[in-house]
Amino acid sequence: MRRLLLWRGLDAWRAEAACVELTDRGARATGTQLGVDPLPYRLDYELDASDGFVTGTLEVEAAGGGWTRSLRLQRDGGVWRCETGEEGEAELPPAGGTVDGLGDALDCDLGFSPLTNMMPVRRHALHEQPGAVDFVMAWVSVPDLGLHASRQRYEHVRSHEDGATVRFVDLGLFEGFTAELELDPDGLIRIYPGLARRVEGA
Repeated sequence: MRRLLLWRGLDAWRAEAACVELTDRGARATGTQLGVDPLPYRLDYELDASDGFVTGTLEVEAAGGGWTRSLRLQRDGGVWRCETGEEGEAELPPAGGTVDGLGDALDCDLGFSPLTNMMPVRRHALHEQPGAVDFVMAWVSVPDLGLHASRQRYEHVRSHEDGATVRFVDLGLFEGFTAELELDPDGLIRIYPGLARRVEGA
């Protein structure tokens, strides 16, 4: 199944479009995110999570006025690798970071993107059945493309006719931030409170 998803930002002017190829075994996606905070940027990404909804690769390029950055994350045999590039100058933290702390991570989490929440939810069927699971994520901040280990929890809250509600709990980077994510039957986000909402019809 191939789907085109569109989201608009709720906390700042931002938009994202993702073309997702979804199967029972995993997902591949390409997407573009546009934003203005902390400075105007365009971000393009390619994601391969086709083997059991586990991240194989994430490739990201961000660009703004007079600068570009790139990041490639790869997970192979349980080992994460990170390669980055930078051209031009921007008032942003450095791209990349250490892969220390990612030994148990199976997922990437791209900043501001509602797409990457799908992988842990689908892998544990939290959009279909009760459960709560803790994860370590390879979180990529946007638009600087910094790499950070992020501890998170996903909890099934309830099912409804057209999807489910799953609670996201941050366990470290953002001081206990929580949000109840509204998902469609495929485990893809319709509403991420305070962050993004799917455009009607997408």
